[in-house]
Amino acid sequence: MITELGHIALILAFFVALIQMTVPLIGAHKRWPGWMAVAEPAATAQFLLIGMSFAALTHAFVTSDFSLQLVYQNSHSAKPMLYKISGVWGNHEGSMLLWVMILALFGACAAWFGGNIPHTLRARVIAVQGAIGVAFLAFILFTSNPFLRLVVPPFDGQDLNPLLQDPGLAFHPPFLYLGYVGLSICFSFAVAALIEGRVDAAWGRWVRPWTLAAWVFLTIGIALGSWWAYYELGWGGFWFWDPVENASFMPWLFAAALLHSAIVVEKREALKSWTILLAILAFGFSLIGTFIVRSGLLTSVHAFANDPERGVFILMILVFFTGGALMLFAARASAMEAKGVFGVVSRESALVANNILLAVSSFVVFVGTMWPLVAEMFFDRKLSVGPPFFNAAFTPFMIVLGIILPVGAMLSWKRAKLDRVIRQLAPAFMLAVALAGFVWAMQTGRSLMGPVGVFLGTWLVAGAITDLISRTGQNRDLKRLLRLPRADWGKAVAHSGMGITMLGIAGLMAWQEEDIRVARVGEPFTVGAFELELQGVERVQGPNYISTMGEVSVRKDGVEIAHLYPEKRNYPVAQMPTTEAAIDYRVMRDVYVVIGDPQDNGGWVMRTYIKPLANWIWAGCIIMSLGGLLSLSDRRYRVAAGAARTEPKLGVPAE
Repeated sequence: MITELGHIALILAFFVALIQMTVPLIGAHKRWPGWMAVAEPAATAQFLLIGMSFAALTHAFVTSDFSLQLVYQNSHSAKPMLYKISGVWGNHEGSMLLWVMILALFGACAAWFGGNIPHTLRARVIAVQGAIGVAFLAFILFTSNPFLRLVVPPFDGQDLNPLLQDPGLAFHPPFLYLGYVGLSICFSFAVAALIEGRVDAAWGRWVRPWTLAAWVFLTIGIALGSWWAYYELGWGGFWFWDPVENASFMPWLFAAALLHSAIVVEKREALKSWTILLAILAFGFSLIGTFIVRSGLLTSVHAFANDPERGVFILMILVFFTGGALMLFAARASAMEAKGVFGVVSRESALVANNILLAVSSFVVFVGTMWPLVAEMFFDRKLSVGPPFFNAAFTPFMIVLGIILPVGAMLSWKRAKLDRVIRQLAPAFMLAVALAGFVWAMQTGRSLMGPVGVFLGTWLVAGAITDLISRTGQNRDLKRLLRLPRADWGKAVAHSGMGITMLGIAGLMAWQEEDIRVARVGEPFTVGAFELELQGVERVQGPNYISTMGEVSVRKDGVEIAHLYPEKRNYPVAQMPTTEAAIDYRVMRDVYVVIGDPQDNGGWVMRTYIKPLANWIWAGCIIMSLGGLLSLSDRRYRVAAGAARTEPKLGVPAE
């Protein structure tokens, strides 16, 4: 009964979304306040109905209702409760229901917290959000219904993909969806502004908190996915330029560009057309990511490889919304005249450079992701584009971005004196060069990647600190720091986080050590500065798996520092093995051990990695997210610009 109620709620949400899409839009065009007022209750009702539907599906998973086809295919009665819950979105149908619920959540938030936005703009924003909801609710109901019943309910289920039975991946999709689905509200603001024919400083102030929230969630989601890939897949890497990884990374780059571009619109009323275009492209690339993951077009270790018919439906949604928004942009671009004028050396110019670097790097990732498909379709050639291409093509843009970022953050608006900023940043620059030189002297016969990473990381962190210190005035009154807006603190923290992440990536890639061998019980071996010894291997019964677990002692300078227990699990129901790496996490390095198959001579295949600065990658991501949250807590973002402006009188409803 609960399942049927969930299905009915989903159908009702579709019809509510139709009302949300049409009535407020007509009301805004005719300036009828009664019709525009429908937007708020419709957005709230749509979210509540989809929430009820999602709760009903969650109930079916928690209670192991195997009469539901989706539960049968993705759950099992012996599975731990956490993975029963995460199984709701560990499949195509359930994850799409989560996708559309988050979409409705952002539409409802625009209704709940948009009281200071002009009535016509708010009605149009919520209506556009409703239109996206109509498209995806239709997609779920007609091609991906999660509430299909089985005629004869089986005794038990087929279990969830064992790779997804992990705490990191349990929380990864919700945060990721909050990020790139959250960009839909930025898209709705852009389309609503195009329909209204007005983009001003107030619009830039309104769109920034939404972009910032989406970017923060997307940062957390990507970091969780990277961490999961690091310790769960057993390959020892944190990023593989996998199509699904790229699908979330491209919108992240565009969201970062949009976030910085909206600052120029807010402060100087410049870059209006470019900012609108970025809002369209950010959500457009989110839709491209959805298409990549769910069409079965490209293969990935964690893609929803479904039938092409579903992919065609998503492609139609992508073409309609992105193509329609771009056509509207072309028609209205002339109305978005820039008012602010700025010099070549100014903060505006630095933000333009920032935008260009982020946008071009995103297109580089897009080309690398899609080129194998293009080559196969049009040239009948099978190509593989892997990390060497992405590292060579993408890295230079990030290096240049890291170099200009501290300088651009300290430049004045409109016109700036570059020599003054350079003098202020000279100590930070010298410190970065000194540390890079020290690392270069210490590492003999290694690549330049390590010193470059140390330079960029130090330069960004020291530059952010210098920026804060410059706010204390000539007398260095530190009390001024306490009076700085939280957005300024957030900027410094986020830029520092980026520097720490860059340093971690460079250090890991430059100085990692790897050892693959057949290890025998009781025979120690050396990897780098560490001595490891396989002390035993035993068979362990888990809740829903059988594990081959090794016991490895790790010593340094003759002193035991860790006991590691790498596993190789087999899930009998899913008939699928997984690798569980054992990792000794430390601030400056990780010792990473993976156990493989037994050998005829009695030994076991073992892979050992020494990974310097690995945890700095995710620490930097956390710091970036904290910086975003700190900026989001700034009172200026909670109080929309233009709130005190007098609303134009609205027309009288038709009799």
